[in-house]
Amino acid sequence: MSPLVPVALVHDYITQRGGAERVVLALAEAFPDAPVYTSLFDPPGTFPEFGSLDIHTLPLDRINLLRRHHRLALPLLAPAFSRLRIDADVAVCSSSGWSHGARVSGRKIVYCHTPARWLYQPDRYLAGSSRWSSTVLSALTPPLRRWDRRAAASADRYLVNSTAVRDRVAELYGLDADVVPPPVDVDHEGPVEAVAGLDPGFVLCVSRLLPYKNVGSVVSAFGRLPHHRLVVVGSGPSSEEIAASAPPNVTMLGRVSDANLRWLYASAVGLVAASFEDFGLTPVEAASFGKPTAALRWGGFLDTTVEGATGVFFEQPDPGAIAEAVERLTAASWDPGTLTAHAARFSTERFIDSVRTVVAEELRR
Repeated sequence: MSPLVPVALVHDYITQRGGAERVVLALAEAFPDAPVYTSLFDPPGTFPEFGSLDIHTLPLDRINLLRRHHRLALPLLAPAFSRLRIDADVAVCSSSGWSHGARVSGRKIVYCHTPARWLYQPDRYLAGSSRWSSTVLSALTPPLRRWDRRAAASADRYLVNSTAVRDRVAELYGLDADVVPPPVDVDHEGPVEAVAGLDPGFVLCVSRLLPYKNVGSVVSAFGRLPHHRLVVVGSGPSSEEIAASAPPNVTMLGRVSDANLRWLYASAVGLVAASFEDFGLTPVEAASFGKPTAALRWGGFLDTTVEGATGVFFEQPDPGAIAEAVERLTAASWDPGTLTAHAARFSTERFIDSVRTVVAEELRR
């Protein structure tokens, strides 16, 4: 029997507003007739553009609590995706550890944001979790690693978002993957709205407030930089703890509108990014506004920050190293043309062209 659709899309869960969700929206733009399969879908928690897509959820989605707190579903996601069968000539699985376990009647392409962090980087991913959660998830790690490796081996083609993830995929799965940078497009023509009470000339940090993002270290660094100002955009479980320790030259904004974010990037002198990222999104966003970045020399930032041309690096996410890098960043001169040209390498058009080429190759097999 022929598959029902030429191309289908699969994603772990659609409950957040992050880079992985932007990738799914770009995939939907590349294949506008493709249905989207996911475990959990929380419309208020993610981008409104998902509302117009043909989204199919798994039975887990009936549990409201899991839609709001997707981490609680981690022990259930492997069996849930193992039971999912997709009838398509090609399925593109956008995965951070789960959707690549779906069974596909045709060819399976995995776009890997990262191998599952809690399986392979538990110290970072589980930081701040309760002792009960850590104990339960640690007990599940051996069988789920076996499941994860079988799921990875079931793919016909592996794509990754950065050279750092390519190396990790090779180490963990023994697979050769192609690097396809994700789309990083900022709508510069959209409305711009200043943030009340802020004057231009600050350093910007845009991040979810989770332990492995190291925003607390960035905030502490500005205790050593009284002549600079820091503005932090983002929310998360660490919000209250970070805000309580912030020095007076730090402004915590939480989540902001796109119009505010455009103004913030345009009004900043530069960005600081200290998180352990598999793909370094925010330095590309900053570069699109002609602004440089002080970044941690780790993971995806090695692809999205060019030392001396679009930013500077620091070696460890500790306040002293961050403060020193901010001083170097703000003392140097930067060419806006070089920065915007660098950002253009990560456009949605390039991403769509790359993925369509890969899908066409698999359809011919």
